[in-house]
Amino acid sequence: MAYGISTYAYFWRLSARAPEPMGLPDMLRDTAELGGQVFQICDYAPIESYDRARLADLRDTAADLGLALELGTRGIRPDHLLTYLDLAGELGVTLVRSMLNTADHRPDTTEAVTLLKEAVPRYAAAGVTLGLETYEQVATDDLVSVVRAVDDPHLGIVLDPGNSVARLERPADVVAATAPYVVNIHVKDFAFTRRDGWVGFTYAGCPLGEGLLDYDAMIAAVGPGDRGINEIVEHWLPWQDEGYDATARLEHQWTQHSINTLLRSK
Repeated sequence: MAYGISTYAYFWRLSARAPEPMGLPDMLRDTAELGGQVFQICDYAPIESYDRARLADLRDTAADLGLALELGTRGIRPDHLLTYLDLAGELGVTLVRSMLNTADHRPDTTEAVTLLKEAVPRYAAAGVTLGLETYEQVATDDLVSVVRAVDDPHLGIVLDPGNSVARLERPADVVAATAPYVVNIHVKDFAFTRRDGWVGFTYAGCPLGEGLLDYDAMIAAVGPGDRGINEIVEHWLPWQDEGYDATARLEHQWTQHSINTLLRSK
């Protein structure tokens, strides 16, 4: 088991709102400086255009910093998953996170099982695990049923219980349902706050330990230490009214706080 950081912890600093968006080498160096052991390149489309030389440079940079790499994408069409399997091979990655749906493809459970049974054996042969993330577009019970039907140890679940709240699924229920199948954990805390005038709520991120995530219960249920499951820091940090500098500064503070909290929990 190792603790790491995702590109989602750099959401604003790599975005078009940044005067000089961070590149992957900068994020790798920052992760190492903060004490992370893994960096998950998640939903970072530019990686698909990297040639072999650039991928090798990225892999070498991570190795020099003592970091393992993971990948993340969306969708389960076999050709797309095999593209990411090729990237995993170039980067020395052994875990790829994905999601069932994309903007133009929303497979039902039957189709999902068929597609995954085509791609997952290739992952297994390469020693790479594919993890499907819990999120609001797919019922957790359906996600579990897909993983169980494919029935391959190289297919599991990336647990992020905060995502499923928008489907009116309780985080504790999501943890309980997925625990035996978890292969990766996204660690982000979340909370509801009242809108002005007490008209509705905002559901957003908050510093780890200050919100609704029962981290200790999640870890007790999943047992990442015994199972070699990495924990990856992410955020849902809203844009700050004071502008980019304030947002970037707070994003860094949240990341530092989260990784320090995880390292202290060892």
